[in-house]
Amino acid sequence: MLHPTSLPDGRLGESAYAFVDWLEAAGQGWWQVLPLGPPDEVGSPYASASAFAAWSGFLAEPEAPVSPREVASFRKRHAYWASDWEEAGGNLADQVRFQREWTALREYAGARGIRLIGDVPIYVAQGSVDHRSRPELFLEGVVGGAPPDTLGPAGQHWGNPLFDWEAVARDGYRWWIERLRRTFELVDLTRIDHFRGFADFWAIPEHSTDARDGQWLPGPGAAVFRAVERELGALPVIAEDLGLITPDVDALRDELRLPGMVVLLWAFSGSRDSPHRLENHREHQVVYTSTHDTETLRGHFPRRNQRRLLELALSSRARLCMIPIQDVLGLGNEARLNRPGTAFGNWTWRLEPGQLTAELAAGLRAATEAAGRSS
Repeated sequence: MLHPTSLPDGRLGESAYAFVDWLEAAGQGWWQVLPLGPPDEVGSPYASASAFAAWSGFLAEPEAPVSPREVASFRKRHAYWASDWEEAGGNLADQVRFQREWTALREYAGARGIRLIGDVPIYVAQGSVDHRSRPELFLEGVVGGAPPDTLGPAGQHWGNPLFDWEAVARDGYRWWIERLRRTFELVDLTRIDHFRGFADFWAIPEHSTDARDGQWLPGPGAAVFRAVERELGALPVIAEDLGLITPDVDALRDELRLPGMVVLLWAFSGSRDSPHRLENHREHQVVYTSTHDTETLRGHFPRRNQRRLLELALSSRARLCMIPIQDVLGLGNEARLNRPGTAFGNWTWRLEPGQLTAELAAGLRAATEAAGRSS
């Protein structure tokens, strides 16, 4: 797991291709990224100006020529959102450039046995193009967040607009169909962030600054996914089911036959029935050593053998094992990408040139093959 902003140059150029080469040498089969939209002023890709448009900051060749015919073709293929993006001042030529560069990188990766995993935030940002162009799809008077849980003892106040799911249903769930259509143009599999919000979601009064003032409201359940399936087919989706998870969330995930997530960081604490404990892992699941929102393995377990921790994750019965590059490198919390609840100092960590060595790749390949997970 490595977001492109954490590449040495933060772009889709030489360092991105070098990372694919390193993944191939390391015997890996998946590269997971975070949302690809334009980040907000503090660098968060989860508060993007658009749920559909990609960030021009990823471009390796920002001035590459684009013909009017290419722009017109892109606008036609993405009619649901492209005009809204243009009316908000967005540049469709940059979207054409991104499509070119991303497609080339994806094809290069695919030829080397590397598939791509994306990330879809459940909500849009306040004041985003999505919010302003389709206000009828959102509730008034409340904003999004999360109640107190393991990631935030005081809860989390995100301030996102919340979907009016009755209005979204009346529109045939078109916004979600188009959003996931766009996602699967770019990646082979995607994580959907805050999956529990489809069962029920935490609504905070708009003018409250305390996430604990919120209340649970019912989500759309399986209906939104069934609508997407009818148009796009079976959904290659990972359900991010971390935090305060209740039986209805588990039931919805299982009804949809989606793999959930477990995190090695939490495998050695909590009750015996914790899903994160190794003995409770399931095959239809994805195990992560840590996530972009948690401490790194080294930061959380400074005295444990790093290689042994990676071997434990690889030994899980979960079908897919994802390792943030910080954990592969054995880095501490100085390399942590995000600290939920803090506004500044996040999303800035980058690899150093030459940090991913052939020796490191050989070690990860050996551990992967020993676990029977070789790509």
